[in-house]
Amino acid sequence: MQAEADALARATPLARILVIDDERRIVRFVSRGLQAEGYLVDSAENGADGLRAALDGNYDLVVLDLLMPGLDGAALLSRLLAAKPGQAVIVLSCLATTAIKVRCLEAGAQDYLAKPFSLDELLARVRVRLRASADRHATSLVLGGLRLDLIRREADSGGGRVPLSEREFLLLRELMRRPGQVVSKQRLLSAVWQYHFDPGSNVVDVYIRRLRAKLGADAIVTVRGEGYRIARS
Repeated sequence: MQAEADALARATPLARILVIDDERRIVRFVSRGLQAEGYLVDSAENGADGLRAALDGNYDLVVLDLLMPGLDGAALLSRLLAAKPGQAVIVLSCLATTAIKVRCLEAGAQDYLAKPFSLDELLARVRVRLRASADRHATSLVLGGLRLDLIRREADSGGGRVPLSEREFLLLRELMRRPGQVVSKQRLLSAVWQYHFDPGSNVVDVYIRRLRAKLGADAIVTVRGEGYRIARS
């Protein structure tokens, strides 16, 4: 299982991230956290240099502060997205009013996180944004003899395509994104149902049974006390 996961990691290009913030302390803190996760990180400590780097480089994600001298983050965001409409941006700012958040999101930012912030939360949001960007380009996930069509939302384990409900699709996609890994019930509840706590429900077990009925009884392995993983073919 570990060899399979390592092979996938070697085949997946490292994401490139640009951090733009005039607070050197924040730049170092965020950059080190991202680098520890394996990302390639560049940084800029003012708006003008940040815009130049974002336009000249090919970044999977930009992490952007708003309050900077000279060219501020809002103006930078507008100019950047005018030139690169598909650029993924997370705004990271001490400005936390709803009006400012809405303005940035309507301008095209994918996410907004207020300072002070938790590094774990930032890293989680980065992973979500990078996954979303990857999903826009990918059309299917393949693991062994199992294929998941991300466009049609159909799965095929060798017996022909079967349609999936919304929750079935999201659950199977979450498992297939982590080949060889055991995915906990709590993680599945959070990713598929947006439950950030265990409601004491057996909803995950119910949907696992539904997927097994469609894909085969051995398609998903239960690891007692830990969670679930996709079976190796």
